[in-house]
Amino acid sequence: MTDTPDIGDTFPDLPLTRPDGSTIHPSDFRGRKLVVFFYPKDDTPGCTTESKDFSSLLAEFERAGTDVLGISKDPPVKHTRFIAKHGLAVPLASDSAPDDSQPGLSDSLGVWGEKSLYGRKYVGMNRTTYLLDAEGRIARIWRKVKVKGHAVEVLAAAQAL
Repeated sequence: MTDTPDIGDTFPDLPLTRPDGSTIHPSDFRGRKLVVFFYPKDDTPGCTTESKDFSSLLAEFERAGTDVLGISKDPPVKHTRFIAKHGLAVPLASDSAPDDSQPGLSDSLGVWGEKSLYGRKYVGMNRTTYLLDAEGRIARIWRKVKVKGHAVEVLAAAQAL
């Protein structure tokens, strides 16, 4: 496995797909701080709570000069339903090529990988959050995120950056 980016490194600039089908890149946010949170799956309890928590704090992130972007491998149409169902304000993006032929952003960061649940091994998204500075460098990484209180902790770090 290749080395994955760490604190101080420039965040990879791989394309993501918005719910409307348009493309977005992490570099589109340069000039402002950016929180990128990777979550396993739309409309599951932990992922819903995390997305709602970031949504409820979005105005405070904006006051701190920080954009927020949630990413999973779910397709754009699923993101559209997830946003509508839960009234999410936080922008979401899909991290996969239409045919999964290209490695995604989560692959390049080592966030997509082997997981274990009740002794069963499988491949999935490891809940991870990155805080980037205005130049697109990684300022902070949270791995194996526990959802409760996480968005508040990330906001405090963004305000301090």
